[in-house]
Amino acid sequence: MNLNDSKYTSIPVGKLGICALQSCNELGKKVDQYIVDWRTRRTAAHNNDTSEFDGYLKDSYLLSAACPRFGSGEAKGIFHDSVRGNDVYLLVDVLNHSITYKLCGQPNRMSPDDHYSDLKRMISATCGKANKVNVIMPFLYEGRQHKRSARESLDCASMLQELFGMGVDNLITFDAHDPRVMNAIPASGFETVQPTYQFVKALLSCCDDLQIDKDHMMTISPDEGATNRAIYFSSVLGVDMGMFYKRRDYSTIIDGRNPIVAHEFLGDSVEGKDVIILDDMISSGDSMIDVAKQLKDRKARRVFCLSTFGLFTNGLDRFDEAFEQGLIHRVITTNATYQNPELFTREWYVSADISKYIALIIDNMNHNASISELLDPTERIRERIEEYKAGIRNCK
Repeated sequence: MNLNDSKYTSIPVGKLGICALQSCNELGKKVDQYIVDWRTRRTAAHNNDTSEFDGYLKDSYLLSAACPRFGSGEAKGIFHDSVRGNDVYLLVDVLNHSITYKLCGQPNRMSPDDHYSDLKRMISATCGKANKVNVIMPFLYEGRQHKRSARESLDCASMLQELFGMGVDNLITFDAHDPRVMNAIPASGFETVQPTYQFVKALLSCCDDLQIDKDHMMTISPDEGATNRAIYFSSVLGVDMGMFYKRRDYSTIIDGRNPIVAHEFLGDSVEGKDVIILDDMISSGDSMIDVAKQLKDRKARRVFCLSTFGLFTNGLDRFDEAFEQGLIHRVITTNATYQNPELFTREWYVSADISKYIALIIDNMNHNASISELLDPTERIRERIEEYKAGIRNCK
């Protein structure tokens, strides 16, 4: 169930209300079901003491809400349920490109800007009546535009300031591209969560012959930005780490970025070892596959690609080809963003579910309990690895 039920002895100040925008509909349903199950069992265990609090135990905490659009493409946010005094949690996936709406009679795919606008509409629709407004945005909107290199907009910082200016109390995101963007709102509630435990569970579940030690496994950072992720992962697994750095052609710009000339490797030999490449996102996949190829050229045994966000912006063909060539063994991404249904037909793909993690965060925050234990999964990871080494393959 939960990590420590002693945290939930206090009654929440505000009723729980979860508003899963259309972009997060499926994820919202999973999160809601976890909380319903936990609170039902918790209420029974405490002899129904908590049931005296109006709205604590419900069949669903999902709020009925919508963002209908006019024929011109303009929209508005509507809550069909009351939010007065509620702790409202808004879930939004700004990268869900599967949703369309009619614009002057023609279908138009929702962009990240559209999803962000709908989020602001729903915040505005609370009309200041909610006890707290919390935003759970797994992929941080404009998180890749986090610093200024020339005369450029600082979109992510502007977004954060705008949301907290609208009355948002807390924003939870996953694996922010650069967590230092929180400096734009230093006195506000901002958390970037790492799904490391979910990665470990998925990795151990999809492969039953891993040897987790320095002689047989190694973690790899594909560039300088992912170094901290690889260091933490290698530390909890007890293995060594290597890294690549990208040598770019700064005289040329292609698709808004300087093309990569080569990946240079720093680290011990990977020969005969299973290697785990860690990054925050797979966009086109070119960099990940290039790194995998170089590792295989260095005689790595199997290559596992772990990434919080699997965007696959150029389709899946490149990964199909890389799998057939033996460059990659498995690709693991989370369900934090929209997953193309075709992914689940690929032998090389494994999904790491973060819905339970989000549910735990919401449940703790609604009880005004600390989430520090949730943000540091080190002990849970070590316990899971010990179970794996002892032959226990399934875990909850």
